[in-house]
Amino acid sequence: MERQRVVVTGLGAVSSIGVGRDAFWQALLEGESGIGPVESFDTSAYRVHNGGEVKGFRAEEHLPAGARLPESRASRMAVVAAHQALADAGLELSALALDRCGVAMGTTSGEPVEVERFDDAYIAGELRRVGAEFMNNYPCHVIAANVAASVGFEGPNVMIPAACAAGNYAVGYALETLRRGRAEVMLAGGADAFSRITYTGFFRLGAVSPDVPRPFDKNRLGMIPGEGAAVLVLETLESAERRGASIYAEVAGYGLSCDAHHMTAAHPEGDGLARSMLAALADAEMSPDEVSYVSAHGTGTRTNDKLETLALYQVFGPAAARLPVSSIKSMLGHTMGAASAFESVACALAVATDRVPPTTNFQEPDEECALDCVPNQARELPVRVALNNASAFGGNNASVLLAKVRR
Repeated sequence: MERQRVVVTGLGAVSSIGVGRDAFWQALLEGESGIGPVESFDTSAYRVHNGGEVKGFRAEEHLPAGARLPESRASRMAVVAAHQALADAGLELSALALDRCGVAMGTTSGEPVEVERFDDAYIAGELRRVGAEFMNNYPCHVIAANVAASVGFEGPNVMIPAACAAGNYAVGYALETLRRGRAEVMLAGGADAFSRITYTGFFRLGAVSPDVPRPFDKNRLGMIPGEGAAVLVLETLESAERRGASIYAEVAGYGLSCDAHHMTAAHPEGDGLARSMLAALADAEMSPDEVSYVSAHGTGTRTNDKLETLALYQVFGPAAARLPVSSIKSMLGHTMGAASAFESVACALAVATDRVPPTTNFQEPDEECALDCVPNQARELPVRVALNNASAFGGNNASVLLAKVRR
């Protein structure tokens, strides 16, 4: 059976630089920063104090009347992004077979704020304050379940906790589900809430920058933890054309790999990420020279940026030096399981508008990162194919290709 072609018809974003597709994209192109002093908890015991929080977020202000609203923060952000994406796609729920509509979401930590509340109660000797709602709000699978419950989707529902590559894993899962005819519409994305657990973990690893992230810069000092949610509407090309939908991009292919090297350290030659890029190209039946732009994992840590550069040179050869490669983490911080979902949204918009966002905070080139990182200013260029890279602890790598629809 010939596999179905799959396209992106709706986008939603809840980010530190803006809520909604237009606000998010405009802020990216203008190089705005969502990074500032942490407000959700006291950082006085740390040597670093900045984060990428979605400040002043009130989910009810962004939802249609009567929409089901969960209690936990990551789920709330995911639900808002999902409703935004559906509205953007122009999908009428009454016209859909809801048992053929599904959800695939990714996350790193699920709902860590719920664990923090449990821990605080335990330390205070007040566990009786923790009720049965903890088990309804904490497990990471509740994010995808809450999205489905809020929008009414009754089809496939999966949560992929593949850490910082989870958003791309979810897009890949949704793509495969649609290709195989197991659903007609899929919501795919990622969500993570800002938390002391995540912040402390990366601080203890010495991975948090004292000021801002500087991906690919010689003087980069680390990443900045962030939060948010991004969701894409995926449907078959046939379905989108039949209903006259606006199409951002085709999801042309995806690739997954595992470094099988170390729990937290990437392969020293970037081997795993290179394999995921090559797998995505093979899946899309494309060659490296067809790629116009790469949305990098680009955390701003010394090791990640160097190894991603090595991986890009493995795949693209000397052409890697001329290929536009930017990191939106320079503006959002690292949003964990939402990161590559945000980057898929950015890639879809880059394909649709022929503009690519910059890598901000860039000051001094690094010979170990000999790339055109689109420094500090967005660029207009023909984007026929955008490649979105993601890597994660455990050696998980996921690459997704988004392209202009070919007839």
